[in-house]
Amino acid sequence: MLTVVNLIIGAGLLLAGRKLFWLFVAAVGFLAGAQLALRSWDGSEWAALVVGLALGVIFAALALFFKSLAVGVAGFIGGGTALLSLASLVGMDSGILAWVAFFLGGILGIVLLTWLFDWAIILLSSIGGGLIIVRSLGIPSMAGFIALIVLAVVGIAIQARVMKEEKNHA
Repeated sequence: MLTVVNLIIGAGLLLAGRKLFWLFVAAVGFLAGAQLALRSWDGSEWAALVVGLALGVIFAALALFFKSLAVGVAGFIGGGTALLSLASLVGMDSGILAWVAFFLGGILGIVLLTWLFDWAIILLSSIGGGLIIVRSLGIPSMAGFIALIVLAVVGIAIQARVMKEEKNHA
């Protein structure tokens, strides 16, 4: 039963992860919850399915209601940390310079993440969806890697085409 659910989630992510951002976040929650249940309680697939679905629903609700806030916070913290790390490489990470670097990096991070958000989600959801499918089908190492690459490229191509069509109609 868990394999069928994983295949459906994988296909959804692969083909529509950008369009259905909440599905991407819900899938992460589902997979984390299912793995937690399987590893923590040595439980059945049904227990893993229930815990995974519960966590997936919670993650999806959070994604729907707090998407802009999450993207902004992640962009600010990521960009600030990155620029602060770069500043430390050249010795400009002390006192007020550290705060300036973090703040400027944070602003840059928000802008970049907002600008590149669609492409980041397309890439991550295509790789994630392909990985879920490959693992669910039990495809062995090298063949699984090749299948993952093919599935990810197909997912990226399909989602990019859909995004382009949406922008042409807007």
